[in-house]
Amino acid sequence: MPRRIERFLFIALLSVVITDSWSQGPMVPGKDQTGARLKFVEKLTEHSSAAHQVKASPNPDAKARHEHARALYQKALSAYSADDYETAAELLNQALKTMFEAVRMADPDKVLAEKRERDFQNRLASVNALTDAHNRVSQEKDARAANSELRQLVDRKVSEAHALRQAAKLVEGRRALDEAYVAIKVAIESLRGGDTLVRTLHFETKEEEYHYEVDRNDTHRMLVDVLLREKMEGNETIKKMVNSFIGKAAGTRSKAEELAGKGDYDAAVKTMEQSTKDILRAIRSAGIYIPG
Repeated sequence: MPRRIERFLFIALLSVVITDSWSQGPMVPGKDQTGARLKFVEKLTEHSSAAHQVKASPNPDAKARHEHARALYQKALSAYSADDYETAAELLNQALKTMFEAVRMADPDKVLAEKRERDFQNRLASVNALTDAHNRVSQEKDARAANSELRQLVDRKVSEAHALRQAAKLVEGRRALDEAYVAIKVAIESLRGGDTLVRTLHFETKEEEYHYEVDRNDTHRMLVDVLLREKMEGNETIKKMVNSFIGKAAGTRSKAEELAGKGDYDAAVKTMEQSTKDILRAIRSAGIYIPG
């Protein structure tokens, strides 16, 4: 948190402590004391760096606290105008506490960290759900040994993600989960693919089926980077074979996109399927078998 904001909050909290002490003793705030605190709270809620931070924050709760603090200030101002300094002081006390909450909630580092944690947990939930689905489909097809390398990759990436989270590296942890997500998604599709999955899907139009094939192609292409990165780095022969198939797949995909652009979605679907088959060949050329 910036030092200027920390200083404002320190002064605000000190002011709260002083106000709390009034309620425990005979001293009643006078006009001058309350007037000075009115000016301070007005500056804190309207013109301070803390106020600007809250206004710029994407956190709606922080903004709501800020608005509540401003409303309390206006009530305090009305009480002061009516010479009710004790009520004004109490309202200012509440305004300071509320503003303190707003600034804490608007802390950009805290907000960003919370978002990263939320994104991490959401992606982890997706990976876990797909992993459960993979287990069910494997049992249905009695194919528990299929895609063993993919499952090992998923388990390894999830473990890696947890370790990175423990090391406060949520961005890297989320990246590992993204790779696990791609792998388990392809693992499920390859188990149910070809003879089962496509026939059980019902598309309203050929255009809808084409977009499904585009997503399937994208997923398999990402899997090459996830699954084969280390294999290609350590073996020029494998790298050459993989790149050859990937280049062919890219050319076929371009043809599919041209066909779709002309409205020939029937041919575009078949051509995109061929592109995905070439990606599968790339993966198999590295010694990893994926049905499909």
